[in-house]
Amino acid sequence: MIEIRSAVPADASAIAAIYNQGIAERSSTFEIVPRTVGDIERRLTEVARYPLLVATDAAGTVIGWAGLSNYRPRDCYAGIGEFSVYLDTDARGRGVGRRLLQALIDVAREHGYWKLLSRIFLFNTASRALCRSVGFREVGIYERHGQLEGRWLDVVIVEYLIPVSTLDTRPIAEAVATC
Repeated sequence: MIEIRSAVPADASAIAAIYNQGIAERSSTFEIVPRTVGDIERRLTEVARYPLLVATDAAGTVIGWAGLSNYRPRDCYAGIGEFSVYLDTDARGRGVGRRLLQALIDVAREHGYWKLLSRIFLFNTASRALCRSVGFREVGIYERHGQLEGRWLDVVIVEYLIPVSTLDTRPIAEAVATC
């Protein structure tokens, strides 16, 4: 049984370990410096604005996480969240990522976000399929977006538009007016 819930400070070590698997694999992020528990604890102080969810197995072990982060600092982009999803290597291929990403969309809606986006390495077919499975669309490719270990990598931009009819549009109008 998989449970999806909001992350708490006690999850920081497991979140860092899972994130560091992704960093070490060089298949999901341009990051090369492992995350510390302190890095994740600091990140967890921002969950009121940038939610962070974890997936746990029947034993209560954290096996994946998904979170939102800032897209751009300008107020008009306040309703756009950049998302990340990372799974423990043993949890992959079991539908955990799909459940996490769907839950993150639901939480983002509750927090007033109107769009989620990310950039995925072109060769990361599993992440691209995961995004498609919950309704994300690929909207373009950034060529030579960054180097990882001396290699230029392209990324595909994915986005999910949260239906406006489910949102309180006042914050959107206020944010757009300040852009």
